[in-house]
Amino acid sequence: MQRIILLTLVVMFSLTPLAVAGDDTIQVGEVVVTATRYEEMLSSIPANVTVITEEDIKNSTAHNIPDLLRTEAGIQVNDIGGNSRNITVDLRGFGETSGLNTLVLVDGRRVNQADLSGTDWIQISLDRVERIEIIRGGRGSVLYGDNASGGVINIITKEGGEFKAGAGAAYGSYDTFRGNADLSGETKNLTYYLSGSYLSSDGYRDNSDTDAKNFGVNLGYYLSDIVRLGFSSGYHKDDTGLPGALKESDFAAGVSRTDTVNPHDFAETEDYYFKAGPEVYFREDSFVKVDTSFRKRDFRTFASFAGGEFSGDTEIATVAISPQVLLKNKTDRIENSLTIGFDYQDAEEKIVNDSLFFGSRTIGAFELEKESYGYYIHDEVQLVDGLLLSGGYRNDHADFTFHPSTPEKRDLDEDLFTAGINYRFHNKSYLYFSFSRSFRYPVLDEMFSFFTNTIDTGLTPQRSDDYEIGLRHYCNDTTYIQANFFRIDTEEEIFFNPVNFSNENLDGKSRRDGVEFSFSTQPVEWMTLNGSYTYLDATIKDGQFSGNDMPNVPTHKSTLEAVFYPIKPLTISFAGVYIGERPFISDFANAFGEQGDYLVINGKIKYKWKMFTAFLDINNLTDKKYSEYGVLGGFPLEKAFYPSPERNFLFGISTEF
Repeated sequence: MQRIILLTLVVMFSLTPLAVAGDDTIQVGEVVVTATRYEEMLSSIPANVTVITEEDIKNSTAHNIPDLLRTEAGIQVNDIGGNSRNITVDLRGFGETSGLNTLVLVDGRRVNQADLSGTDWIQISLDRVERIEIIRGGRGSVLYGDNASGGVINIITKEGGEFKAGAGAAYGSYDTFRGNADLSGETKNLTYYLSGSYLSSDGYRDNSDTDAKNFGVNLGYYLSDIVRLGFSSGYHKDDTGLPGALKESDFAAGVSRTDTVNPHDFAETEDYYFKAGPEVYFREDSFVKVDTSFRKRDFRTFASFAGGEFSGDTEIATVAISPQVLLKNKTDRIENSLTIGFDYQDAEEKIVNDSLFFGSRTIGAFELEKESYGYYIHDEVQLVDGLLLSGGYRNDHADFTFHPSTPEKRDLDEDLFTAGINYRFHNKSYLYFSFSRSFRYPVLDEMFSFFTNTIDTGLTPQRSDDYEIGLRHYCNDTTYIQANFFRIDTEEEIFFNPVNFSNENLDGKSRRDGVEFSFSTQPVEWMTLNGSYTYLDATIKDGQFSGNDMPNVPTHKSTLEAVFYPIKPLTISFAGVYIGERPFISDFANAFGEQGDYLVINGKIKYKWKMFTAFLDINNLTDKKYSEYGVLGGFPLEKAFYPSPERNFLFGISTEF
C-alpha cells in the first residue's frame, strides 16, 4: 500500500507541470565532465546522467554523500551499521558486489581499491562537495577501465574563488556531534580551498560508535593564461565499532534491535592521498593534462564468530598516472572532439592476518600487487546542429602478483568499446541510444586464497553488454521529465558462493532489464519537486541458479523530494524513499524468502538569518522499524539483519562570511 501511495504521488506531480508548459524559455544546459573526461553539455551524452548541484546539497535532508544518492533513480543505498560508516551504493542492480561494479571518483581520481575493502564514503565530507555527477551504465568503462559496469559516480570538490570562511556544528540523537570549517580565496595567480570536519557518534546500536576526522585542500596555480598547475589532497581517520548482523535465532533468544552479539569487533582506518598535475590549453578548447596521484590506506580490523576470531592489518599503497589529450576542431558544419589517453596504476598490498579457528591459531603475512594500464580513444562528431555521434575503444591489461603463492602471477586483459547517438529535438530536449561493453577484473583477495596460499586460476574477468535508449524533455524553464530503458547482459559474473566459501564465476548469463523514470519541476515559486521510479528485473538466466533473482536487488524503487520556501529565509524539505522486496545477501538459490519492503521519510527545517543558518533534521519521521540490509548468516544458514535507526534528530548552526 505504501508503494502505491508513493507511486501515485510521483505520477501526479510529474503530470502537473505539463499543463502549464507554455513557456519555452530554456536556460543554458548543465555542463558535465565525467562522461568524456572534459566539459560538455548534458544533451551530448548518450546515457542517463544526473548532476547534484551545491544548491541541491544545501536543500537536501542528507548528512553524507550516500544520503544524497538515495533519492536518485537506479541507485540503492544500504547503511549496514546504521552509523554512516559501512555503506554500499549500488548502480543498476549488482547487489552484493555493487562496490566492485560502481566506479567512484573524487575529482576524476579513482577511489576503488584493488581489494574487497570497498569505498570509504565518509572520507569526503559533504561540506567539501561542489557537485556530484552520476553516469549510469557501462559507458564509463572505455574512459576509466575497471569497475564501471553499473556506472560512474564522480565527486567534485570545491575550489577557491572569492574569499569565504565558514564553520558549523551540530548535535543530535545517539550523542552525535558533527563539526566543520572551511576557508577559500584567491590571489593574483593562486586559488585555494581548505576544509576540515569531525564526526563522533555512539550510533544506533551497541558497538556502533564512530569517531572520524577529515581534512582536504585544493590548490590551483596559474603560470600563464594557458598553463595551470593543480594540487589536491585529503586525509581521513576513523575508529568504528562493528555491531554485526542479528540472526532470527538471536531475536528469538530475546535480543533487541539495538543490541549486538559482537561487542568487541571494530575497524580502524587511516587514509590519505595527493594528486597533482599540469594542464596546458591550446587552440582555444584543446588541452593536454597529466594527473598523478598517490594514496596510502592503513586498515585494521577485528571480528569474532562462533568458531573463533580474526584480526587483520592491511596496508595498501597506490600510484596512478593518467596523461590525456583533447583535440577540438570546428568548421562551418562539423564539430569534432577527439580524446586520447593512457591510465597506469600500481597497487601494492601488505597484509598480516591473525586467525583463531576452533582453538587453532594461524598467523600469515602476504604481499599482493595489481599493476594495470590501459589506453583509450574516444571521439564525438556533430554532423549537423543537434545530431551527435560518439564512439570509443579501450585496451586494458592487468598483472597480478601474489607472495607467498603457487603460482605467483596472473595476467589478464580486456578490449572494450562504446557507441552512441544523441539527437537534440527541441531546445535542450534530447533523445539517445547507446551500446557499451564493460568489465571488471577479480580483485586481489577474490583471486587469492589465504588458507591455501594459491591463486584461483579458473576465476576470469566479468564482461557486460549494456544497451540503453532514453529521452529527456524540458517542458519549460523549470520542468523536465526523463525516461530510459536499459538491458545489461553479463557473462562470468563474479560472486561469493556461501556453500563452498569461495569466489566463483556464475555458470550462467545474468540479465538486468530496467526502466528509470524521473522528473524535476517548480510548479509554483515557493516549491520544487523531484521524483523517480525504478523498475529493475535482475535475474540469472541459466546454470545452477537459472531463473533466480539477484540477491539484494529490489524490483521496485520510488522516491519523492519536496522543498518549500514559505518565506524567504525559511526552507522546509522532505524526502521519501520506498524500497521493494528483495532476496537476502548470498541467497542465490532464493531459498529464504524476501527481505521486507520499507518506506522511509526524512525531513529538514532550515532558517537563515544574516550570516547564520540554523537547521533541524528529523530522520525516519514515521519511526519505521526496518532493516536496509539482510544477509544469510550462522551455521546452519539462517536469516540475519542489520537493523536501521528509528526516528532520530540532528540540530545544528552554521555561519559563512
